[in-house]
Amino acid sequence: MENSVTNRPTSRILTAEDLEVFQSSETYNSLLQFILDLREACTGRPNSFPCAVSKNVEQVLDLLEKIETISKQHPAVENEKSRFGNPAFRDFYDDLETQLFTNNLLTTSLSSSDIQSSDGLVDLQTYLLHSFGNRTRIDYGSGHELNFICFLLVLFKLGVFTKDDFPALVLRVFNRYIALMRVLQSVYWLEPAGSHGVWGLDDYHFLPFLFGAAQLSTHKYLRPRSIHDNDVLESYGKEYMYLGAIAFINSVKTASLRWSSPMLDDISGVKTWAKVSEGMVKMYKNEVLGKVPVMQHFLFGKILSVVGELPSERAPRASKEEDTHHEGHVHGEGIWGDCCGIKIPSSIAASQQGHEGQLRTIPGAIKPIPFD
Repeated sequence: MENSVTNRPTSRILTAEDLEVFQSSETYNSLLQFILDLREACTGRPNSFPCAVSKNVEQVLDLLEKIETISKQHPAVENEKSRFGNPAFRDFYDDLETQLFTNNLLTTSLSSSDIQSSDGLVDLQTYLLHSFGNRTRIDYGSGHELNFICFLLVLFKLGVFTKDDFPALVLRVFNRYIALMRVLQSVYWLEPAGSHGVWGLDDYHFLPFLFGAAQLSTHKYLRPRSIHDNDVLESYGKEYMYLGAIAFINSVKTASLRWSSPMLDDISGVKTWAKVSEGMVKMYKNEVLGKVPVMQHFLFGKILSVVGELPSERAPRASKEEDTHHEGHVHGEGIWGDCCGIKIPSSIAASQQGHEGQLRTIPGAIKPIPFD
């Protein structure tokens, strides 16, 4: 295989010291700025906003359609006795990997000559593959979602996208990606990556809330408490990512939002969407970009890189035998593991089986929200 595994972006963050070095890097700053620029591009704009859609944006949308078609070629297998991930996901993942690295799905889908360079192509293939979850654990979380943002960022750095494309990247491309992920989550019963459960924002995603709050931040009538109004969710769920995410949660969890997603319920008490929007940025920096259990899976390639060695790379490493259980990374400290140490059944599986998809709440586990 021409694009060998050894050429692909790899994870390097193992410790808090590694993460601190990364947070001082150009890659971290460009990644955060890219997310903030996308947020600005969708501020006050519903999903149907008539933004310009360039040829390159259209081709990425077509690419996502092709990936959904690949998934349809690998239907879920009989798995009624389990609420954990469906093993057919591995067949989909393997097929997608083959299409990307052997059959050149990217270069045949995107005509831009900018992605043909050896400096960016393997990075793009890897980030896109990892955007859809983990093959071994059959799970998905905010770290995988971040891989899709890295995919878009590398395309931007290679000149495939310009800042004029930013509104469409959120309202069309990212929105289509989220729709595809909900299909995959529902078909393959992907498990939540990590164990935040009911005391996290959401089982799977973060950015629909960050971008969605920005969309609503200038709305004249809708307020954060509107998430409790089913008529509002039905009328506006397709126009605003935040409301659409709430509607999806309600569709797969039978318990009230207070019990299934208490942090979202708490956030609904904030007075304005503008305040929610600012709080989402703070929370994303702290809970995603600022957490070792999430960022230890961040992939460094030729485009998104860190110059020199990280602190843990200068220290003696455990032997391969000693490191097998943790697969070369650490797990978070707390009541539950914060990474991949504890399997969490899919609440989507529970809802499709006709049972309550409610995870138990642990007193004191909910952190204060940074919206002040």
